[in-house]
Amino acid sequence: MTSLRKLGSSGLEVFPLSLGGNVFGWTADEAQSFAVLDAYTAAGGNFIDTADSYSAWIEGNQGGESETIIGKWAKARGNRSDVVIATKVSQHPDYQGLTAANIKAAADASLRRLDTDYIDLYYTHFDKPEVPVEEIITALDELVKAGKVRAIAASNISPERLQASLDFSDREGFARYVALQPHYNLVSRSTYEGALQAIASREGLAAVPYFSLAMGFLTGKYRPGTTVDSARAQGAGAYLEKEQGVRVLAALDEVAEAHGAELATVALAWLAAQPTVAAPIASARTLEQLPALVAVGELTLTEEELAKLTQASQGS
Repeated sequence: MTSLRKLGSSGLEVFPLSLGGNVFGWTADEAQSFAVLDAYTAAGGNFIDTADSYSAWIEGNQGGESETIIGKWAKARGNRSDVVIATKVSQHPDYQGLTAANIKAAADASLRRLDTDYIDLYYTHFDKPEVPVEEIITALDELVKAGKVRAIAASNISPERLQASLDFSDREGFARYVALQPHYNLVSRSTYEGALQAIASREGLAAVPYFSLAMGFLTGKYRPGTTVDSARAQGAGAYLEKEQGVRVLAALDEVAEAHGAELATVALAWLAAQPTVAAPIASARTLEQLPALVAVGELTLTEEELAKLTQASQGS
């Protein structure tokens, strides 16, 4: 069995691959979503990532479709206490922003859709600099004290606002961020490495990176002259136009061949080995996409292999 990882200073222990719920209710219908969730938990997975806004960008959707599917699945399987569910606030069409009133209303709406009494990990999805960190943290602390949220976290936040939030929590003895969800992968390193990573390391925060596979580019399915049928094809394919993207693919090919592993597994293993990272997030639309993701828990790269991938990814 893959060993679980401690999520920062929280009491939460998570599988080293967080299953992204952004596809549920978007490119995966309810039946597909249930199948992927079943297979993920059967493989030992217990960490599911969603947001109240998933997938409001689809015509006819309201936002919250992913939460609703996850809630139905957990209720049907009777396994709510066995899984760590993370969701986010600030982007739902009906609950925009991070005012105290909105945070509380959005949390209650998420609880209803998830059909649960508590959220394991509650992220501020996108920071709103116009709202004082004191107001945000106080509202989140009240949710923790009320038993509606077990732990809090931040995503898409500046180093300055993150540090100010932690300092306020410490001064007041309020709930403190335990995790950070940054944009981070082999072809996007500067989006996390540097000031944010330094704060996470110093303050004991766990990183749970999103876009871990660069919209699918790091699976290796995007190659010169190929056409990929995917909602993210245009964004992912753009990495081929950069020398760095080509270098990273070559290094991934070499390491993957040495292990008889999928490129996606190697890319996630590199990320999981980086300082502060607890569990990269990756989503699977189909059952066929899942094995390469959950295999990250069984793949340990050598120092030489990690260095090879790090060197190939320089300049990102």
